[in-house]
Amino acid sequence: MSEDLLSQLTATVVNGKVEESADLTRQALSAGLEPLAIIERGLRPGMDVVGERFSCGEAFIPHLVLAGRAMQSGMKVLEPDLKKRGEGTAPVGTAVIGTVKGDIHEIGKSLVGIMLTANGFEVHDLGVDVPVETFVAKVKETGAQILGLSALLTTTMVVQRRVIEALRTAEVRGQVKVLVGGAPVGRAWAEEIGADGYADDARGAVAEARRLLGLG
Repeated sequence: MSEDLLSQLTATVVNGKVEESADLTRQALSAGLEPLAIIERGLRPGMDVVGERFSCGEAFIPHLVLAGRAMQSGMKVLEPDLKKRGEGTAPVGTAVIGTVKGDIHEIGKSLVGIMLTANGFEVHDLGVDVPVETFVAKVKETGAQILGLSALLTTTMVVQRRVIEALRTAEVRGQVKVLVGGAPVGRAWAEEIGADGYADDARGAVAEARRLLGLG
């Protein structure tokens, strides 16, 4: 019975059914399932399926966004229980993400935020056109271990280098792993500017973030 509920829950996330996800999460709690089991065996696998399909070109941005919303609606139902039990309060890591100054491309960066959240990260999304000093201030404020810098234009990718230099100047470069991404950005560029990792899509960003934090 509980396995049926969890597989139905996975399917609602895959299909982006926001209200059904919340309803099934409530049913799973009523059936006596542990909140963490509901996340690990119900909600998160759905997000993984959609992420994989997106990487293969079988699913598209709206699917990923809806799946993210469905997962979040289930998580909201679980939050009070998680807090009561003292579970789920410690994220696997803290990430600051944003699109660099001069660049207003939103979608890729937002998908990374959705996927990182789905994988247990606490995410601070600074939005688009983010000044260098804002990234540095947020890393200091949150103690983030991951900083994701998105740039979709050849004219703005140089700002990624400036952010890394500013982190060094502020003496916080050692505490944070910098991930770069965006259409014109490649592994060679990441190495040239001294970034710690590079990803060309949202799933790759999660894998890199986990690798950099030694989470496998």
